Amino acid sequence: MTAALFLRNEAGRRGVPLRRSFERWIAAVPGLRRRGKVEINLLIVGSREGRRFNREFRGRDYATNVLSFRHEPLPGQDTALLGELVICAPVVAREAAEQGKRLPDHYAHLTIHGVLHLLGHDHENESDAERMEQIERRILAGLHVRDPYV
Repeated sequence: MTAALFLRNEAGRRGVPLRRSFERWIAAVPGLRRRGKVEINLLIVGSREGRRFNREFRGRDYATNVLSFRHEPLPGQDTALLGELVICAPVVAREAAEQGKRLPDHYAHLTIHGVLHLLGHDHENESDAERMEQIERRILAGLHVRDPYV
């Protein structure tokens, strides 16, 4: 698997992991291995932009931790682009503090969660949520990250 990560950080460096961390977390997602070369765009934003994205694309007027936008190629379009993730740094930092999680571990979880959405997983019903959480737990355990659902 070759994953190309295009990272843009508009939120500043404070607390945001390095590119190589995001690359390692993305590479740990097993569904990517079967796809060959993939590209993922990752945008790190502040609260204002996080709120704008969530309002514009989900109709919810608050900043959320991660948004996933799966790329749907046009007929005949040959592209490696899997999709885009938008992570709101202040929300991630606040949640990590409130939940007693290490900040890098929370970023790892949300990055993997977002990539799983790009691969077509969701948590719209209880059985899908359980299946997605089990995948996340397995990937995170392989990265030595504590279970985020405990």
